[in-house]
Amino acid sequence: MTNYIGEFDCKIDTKGRMMLPGGLLKQFSGELKAQFVINKSVFQKCLILNPMDAWNELMQNLAQLNARFNKEHNDFIRQYTNGNTMVEIDATNRILIPKRLLDYAGIEKDVVLTASLNTIEIWSAQHYNEIMNTYKPEDFAALAQNVMGNKTTANNGN
Repeated sequence: MTNYIGEFDCKIDTKGRMMLPGGLLKQFSGELKAQFVINKSVFQKCLILNPMDAWNELMQNLAQLNARFNKEHNDFIRQYTNGNTMVEIDATNRILIPKRLLDYAGIEKDVVLTASLNTIEIWSAQHYNEIMNTYKPEDFAALAQNVMGNKTTANNGN
């Protein structure tokens, strides 16, 4: 599994196409560069660009749920996969994002792409900046301590 790095400012044209930045494209290996799945984020009003390896891994996890005989599992899968769209990079390194997904995320023109482990988040630049500007360093420090503070590593937590 590949993890991506970076934050990139992009634009959406009037047809819903977005050019992927070179710094991000360089991180995709040959077979991963062909197809992606875009879906809605579970926790934020943004979109997730999933390279096929990350998407296939996620689908393997969902396939372990008992959707046929467990209503909660069935409802979750239906909601999670609602609006998912397979996209391909065209000859000019653009992807076409469906209008209803752009509307969901409030994306009009200016976009921020941000790496999130093995996926890429696609944000309305305005919404992303509002969220990032409201985080205080002490809030992030408390969050880091809550999330990562009890983890140990081979080098004694460093």
